[in-house]
Amino acid sequence: MCGDGLTPRAVNQLIRMGVDLKAPGWVRSRGMRWVIGGRQVQIDWPDLGRYPDFGLSRSRHDFDDILARHAVAAGARLATGVKVTGPVTDRAGRVTGVTTVTDGGEPSVHRAPIVIAADGASARLALAMGVERDKKRQVATAARRYYRSPDRSQEEYLELWADVRLPDSDRYLPGYGWIFPMGDGRVNVGLGGVGSRQHGNLELRATLTQWLARTPESWGLREENAEGPLRSAALPMGLNRRPLYTRGLLLVGDSAGMISPWTGEGIGQAMEAGEAAAEMVALALARPVGPGRERVLHHYPVEMNRRWGRYYRLGNVALDVLLKRSGFQSVLNGYVLGSPFLLNALARLLTNLTDDPSRDTIDHLLNGIVRLVPAPNTRRRR
Repeated sequence: MCGDGLTPRAVNQLIRMGVDLKAPGWVRSRGMRWVIGGRQVQIDWPDLGRYPDFGLSRSRHDFDDILARHAVAAGARLATGVKVTGPVTDRAGRVTGVTTVTDGGEPSVHRAPIVIAADGASARLALAMGVERDKKRQVATAARRYYRSPDRSQEEYLELWADVRLPDSDRYLPGYGWIFPMGDGRVNVGLGGVGSRQHGNLELRATLTQWLARTPESWGLREENAEGPLRSAALPMGLNRRPLYTRGLLLVGDSAGMISPWTGEGIGQAMEAGEAAAEMVALALARPVGPGRERVLHHYPVEMNRRWGRYYRLGNVALDVLLKRSGFQSVLNGYVLGSPFLLNALARLLTNLTDDPSRDTIDHLLNGIVRLVPAPNTRRRR
């Protein structure tokens, strides 16, 4: 359950994996279009040396299947109709496999020298090992629905609305709304935001209905054009579960709370962490069982902290201080909207798209700001 939109950073992972992006079904995007207060601005994806200059859209129904088939072609063994029920541990408490049950109720045990938990926001394996979520970090909620909208389905920009109001309130949604083209006559329409103790949970269904009533009738974003129910999910953000490695278990993606606190994007982060985890596992398995292998595996949190630690820490602060209270409309003010430099800098900050070494002034600015942020600890004290 997600918005189906992929930023250039996520597209880069697909390219590195060798996924055929010229095959039918992929819809390219040129950039983002922000809508606020009757105004709209279009920001093209940056032309950088280490990332592609385009984004993509693809339904998760297709996307997940493509990744699974790609993994099988690379040698993975895929078991479907099987539910992982818990970890298997040895006497020292180290994970040595998982217990499973099939749709028919048949239990089984799968053993491995190293286990990677990519089991989503539920994080069942992590919880079973006592790796709890940091309650101080935010968990957002998102809801999406498909609509038949031939005109909007062919758009070249991922559209985001920063001025969505909560029902029966003068408050703005502490997040944003989106309309992403699917290229098949449909659009993925949704909302994401962060609740608070002061204002309670977000009424996303009512907020969506109120927001879509503002859109032009010709777009077709009405109940009679909806396909399927409104679906929602939790978005664990900001690296909110640590340690990322413990006793033979590595956490990847939503199970580790790797969703960006800036935008709520999680697909690219999950694939990037998956690649890093695979590299560490391959290096670890080249060593005999013992302290040497453990040193390699403990480097996985260090590597993810090197990539995202400061950037996520800054995003967590921005979320707590600004975005959670008034959403993106406070950031996209008239001064920012009127400045191409500030707009491009904001877009690249939100999507974590910079060259390093820096290529231009925006790179120097953003990379410099992130480097000034103290690096968080890689391990959670227990």
